[in-house]
Amino acid sequence: MTDALALARDLIRCPSITPKDEGAQDLLSRTLGGLGFTCTNLPFGDVKNLFARRGTDGPHLCFAGHTDVVPVGDEKSWSHSPFGGTVADGKLYGRGAADMKGNIAAFIAATATFVHNNPDHKGSISLLITGDEEGPAVNGTVRVLEWMAKNGHTPDVCIVGEPSNPKEMGDEIKIGRRGSLSATLTVHGKQGHVAYPHLADNPVPKLAHYLVALSDTVLDVGSAHFPATSLQVTNVDIGNTAENVIPARATAMFNVRFNDRWDFETLENKIRSILDRVGPDYDIVFRRGAHVFITAPGEWTGLVRQAVTDITGKTPAMSTAGGTSDARFVSQYCPVVECGLINETIHQVDEHVRITDLETLTAIYGRVLEKYFLR
Repeated sequence: MTDALALARDLIRCPSITPKDEGAQDLLSRTLGGLGFTCTNLPFGDVKNLFARRGTDGPHLCFAGHTDVVPVGDEKSWSHSPFGGTVADGKLYGRGAADMKGNIAAFIAATATFVHNNPDHKGSISLLITGDEEGPAVNGTVRVLEWMAKNGHTPDVCIVGEPSNPKEMGDEIKIGRRGSLSATLTVHGKQGHVAYPHLADNPVPKLAHYLVALSDTVLDVGSAHFPATSLQVTNVDIGNTAENVIPARATAMFNVRFNDRWDFETLENKIRSILDRVGPDYDIVFRRGAHVFITAPGEWTGLVRQAVTDITGKTPAMSTAGGTSDARFVSQYCPVVECGLINETIHQVDEHVRITDLETLTAIYGRVLEKYFLR
């Protein structure tokens, strides 16, 4: 049987900062191979990816996750080595303990128990593991999903092991994520001496008018499963260090986290219409990030939610909060839910997970497998 804590410690001891793997996926291949999985290495560019499947028929449940982690920051600030997998005070410390090596270990441990108890279960279990979630997300999950579709491995449902709980196990599962659109807004003027403003054209007040118009506009009041769309100015750059010179241009950056009332095209058109009401003297360049997605509440979300309730006694909220994840790619192929550990310490110094929470998540994943395959 596979022990979640031992596997999580071994994974943490692989310093797999994006896009390096440092043996993490080889460790998973060996472990999964021993459980009867057929493992396929899928390198794209400088990114290692792993697809492992046990069974060939349906129904097909896939677990998606990533072995790459963010940098540790100031290693001297850590109480324990970030890649030591130290257990202390009932907690497992290390980069990736919560995001998301602990989650991967919990699912594999749950699968090991399920397979041991139900060796002839119907259907297929698979894992899609990438090394590119914390990075550009170009040569990871999106490429593996394309390969899976071409080779007859598209799952019926998917669970992504992102740490989904704010404070306690059973708080939340995630059924969607907001979209992300960034932009650079530039206003041009004419450089000149501040003592002769009539000979210049100051772009700074113009830029301020555009930003006020954007910030004051209520884009929407939210939707059934999402909060209101939020536009936040993130940078203003004049590029001028002289006190007596009117600058030639002024630039601002902003980001919009949007709900399912918008797509990229409609939101970009809306932003241009707001700016056009102020005036025509601007240039804007959009950068499309993550698209918005939602897995409508139904059989799959209900199954995962009930599994959490069965183990924790709590009914988790179905949330769409937070940043982006690879679930946005999976959502284009099948219903997907994010369910994992507590996210309170992810990307921080002394990232850790309570061992009892790791055990709870293993039990939750085991219950998901039972409810899905033994019904």
